Amino acid sequence: MFPDELRCWQEGLREQFPILVADPGQVYLDSAATAQKPQAVLDAVTGYLTSENANAGRGTYRWANRTTALIDQARERVSAFLGDPSPSRSGVHFVSGTTEGLRTVARDWLVGELRDGDEIIVPFADHTANTMPWQEAVDLLARQGVRVAVREMPYDAAHDYDMRALAGTVTSRTRFIAATHVHHVYGGDMNLARLRAAVGPSPVICVDAAQSAGHLPVDVAAMDADFVVFSGHKAMALPGTGVLWAANRRGARFTPGGWSGTPNTSGIVSLVAALDWLDAAGLDRIARWTVALGARLTDGLRKLPAYEVLGCQRSLAADSPVQQRHGIVTLRHHAIGSNDLGFILAAEGFMVRSDGHCQAHQGEKTSSVRVSLHVYNTADEVDRLLDVLAGLDD
Repeated sequence: MFPDELRCWQEGLREQFPILVADPGQVYLDSAATAQKPQAVLDAVTGYLTSENANAGRGTYRWANRTTALIDQARERVSAFLGDPSPSRSGVHFVSGTTEGLRTVARDWLVGELRDGDEIIVPFADHTANTMPWQEAVDLLARQGVRVAVREMPYDAAHDYDMRALAGTVTSRTRFIAATHVHHVYGGDMNLARLRAAVGPSPVICVDAAQSAGHLPVDVAAMDADFVVFSGHKAMALPGTGVLWAANRRGARFTPGGWSGTPNTSGIVSLVAALDWLDAAGLDRIARWTVALGARLTDGLRKLPAYEVLGCQRSLAADSPVQQRHGIVTLRHHAIGSNDLGFILAAEGFMVRSDGHCQAHQGEKTSSVRVSLHVYNTADEVDRLLDVLAGLDD
């Protein structure tokens, strides 16, 4: 059932996004690529840049000291946002985004931890950013004469991780497992709360939270994860900043390699403002809203014979008891190519993603259209999209 009791709450939030208020005729449905920014984030950045902009850790004057303090406070804010149970032991490191964060884990930590004969497990139907860094680390070690086996993460028919098969994949030499919190194509929560029980206490778990941070609560303690990485721009902050959280409980303590240059201070300021905004709005309510919008869309699509919805087929109905999509619905038209469908929708004012969605080699072989929703989207926008799609039905 669509959460009507949240409509007034959502209307008040939507009004805080200037880009949407300025052009209500356009419907933004590409939040999995980047989220729009509320006024509070824009104001925080403008306020910082016009009152105390300076470099961090490189000066003794007031603006520089204030900026340094802001960066330190931002680490504490991120730690709290993730439900970090041991902030005195863990570390928050700012990166440019999820891709750089995962590569940093691979380059600056994983390469030094693996030994000849070790194994890692990689999700080759997830985003390429969560597959290539691990393969690159293995290739680098191979050139040094260290042989590491790459095992493929098993999936079930609903495109979730197959925990039973995964338990059988793990061996005494399994050192590292890469996983994704919310899938960027199928929209499903990949059940990471069950992952640790399936693999045992020893392997390090690294989580790509690009599609969950800012969309639903991310609880690192419940995941029992060792690394969690996400992009600021998908959590309503500015592009060019992201988070690499390290628990520092298994293996060597994580320390980024190389010289630490100038941080993206305005991006970090925007991230703190975004996290504050998301917490004030309520991530539980945001998740309820986006799940309901996605269910409204899949329920309409299942009645249109010309369309195929990717992912779990048992969760298409709005009243399905099966876990529903977290605001990401990916579809194909049986007769119209996905790129053409994307152009048709753009002409009608709907901004969607049309391509292969950077899915790794076990993923979909044919391009598709991805509709990704956030709290600023409305039931009316979903209904208008369904009307346009119905007009293209066979």
